[in-house]
Amino acid sequence: MPAFDAVAEQSKADADTVEQPSMNITDDSNDAKVQGVTSQATAEEATATMQRPATRIIRRHRPVASSEDNFTIDPVLLAKVLQESHLPDAYSWEIVKTAQKIHTLQASCIALQLPEGLLMYATVLGDALRRLCPTLTQVVILGDVCYGACCVDDLTAQALGAELLVHYGHSCLVPIQHTVLPCLYVFVQIQIDTQHLVECLEATLEARRSANESSISAPSKTTIYLLGTIQFRHALPLAQELLESKNYIVKIPQVKPLSPGEVLGCTSPKLDDGLVCFVADGRFHLESTMISNPHIEAFFRYDPYGKHMTLESYAHSDMHDVRRDMIDKAASALKFGIILGTLGRQGNPAILQKIRQVLRQRNKSFMIMLVSEITPAKLKLLPSIDAFVQVACPRLSVDWGQFLSHKPVLNPYEFFVAMGEEQWRQVYPMDYYANDSGAWTNYHETNKDRRIDIQ
Repeated sequence: MPAFDAVAEQSKADADTVEQPSMNITDDSNDAKVQGVTSQATAEEATATMQRPATRIIRRHRPVASSEDNFTIDPVLLAKVLQESHLPDAYSWEIVKTAQKIHTLQASCIALQLPEGLLMYATVLGDALRRLCPTLTQVVILGDVCYGACCVDDLTAQALGAELLVHYGHSCLVPIQHTVLPCLYVFVQIQIDTQHLVECLEATLEARRSANESSISAPSKTTIYLLGTIQFRHALPLAQELLESKNYIVKIPQVKPLSPGEVLGCTSPKLDDGLVCFVADGRFHLESTMISNPHIEAFFRYDPYGKHMTLESYAHSDMHDVRRDMIDKAASALKFGIILGTLGRQGNPAILQKIRQVLRQRNKSFMIMLVSEITPAKLKLLPSIDAFVQVACPRLSVDWGQFLSHKPVLNPYEFFVAMGEEQWRQVYPMDYYANDSGAWTNYHETNKDRRIDIQ
């Protein structure tokens, strides 16, 4: 029975069975009249009830407050802790957010992991968190080298009894569902003088136009791409706004799943014609953009610490010649050494499995090695190996492969080219953490689960 009919039938039944109130009236005729009026009113009410649609009652349930919602830090205590810590004001450490996470987990032991440039603040951060979190009794500092978010060391943190790993200075590359304990990523955004950045770029472009060193004819005809490392990415929208107010065409490219403007040493967006302004204190990440965009007219790097801008270049032909030579040598190799990087989560077992399958199909022998850091001394201990393929950091092969060994040290992309599984690309790919990437990368559909079949 439909809901409307059910309500109507119930209303009708209630009307038929309603008990009439007693009335102390002595006149029988008046009594009859009252009873008649009452009966008529009751019938009309029942009819009206049948015609009236059912009332729909919606109750909005208030969300149950979680322990994180209820967690508050005494502002006086917070101000005192931050003042006494002497942490740089320009750095965003997200201490309150971290304390909330610790409280939510009711964690008594956490691990902190920082790159070497921030490691000097580790003990101060640990002390501040202990003072703010009543449940926290122990803070472990991971001292192994940390090159990027691919080095997130959740396995070591778990082995040391940590209930939470706080990773500073990098974006989330290894999905948290693949880590063995909860992980919190703190980008450590650093405030910079964005106005000075824009003024430096304007002065540089004007000087190049005046000296006829550039084909840049006018701001309105030049596309400027703003990029940088994760620490300075937040400054790019303001720089874009300031430049656009001066009639420049400005874009902040994005290679998903990275943030807009963010570049990794192995992952960079593909750009159209224009010039690049890159915000970073070093060249490593910029080189990723240079390698994957050799057609760009000019690359400018703004150092936010030294507050100066430099014109950068890259020897594309030299790099291509060296890598092609190593690929050709590896193509005829009979015995391979497959190196799986164990520095945090650098090595992807799923990519290792693909390499192993390709070698088996070609009847080539191989051995698998687990190495935290690849050094010439370690590779020299394996004279019987004809070629190495390392599943760790692709830039190890590009930048230092010829120095690690006199034998080829390939990354997965180069290995697949050597085995005829992929074609050599005139534009060397830098897409190792991009969604739209090749079979040699971490975010390729077949490699995302990071699993390997033990055979």
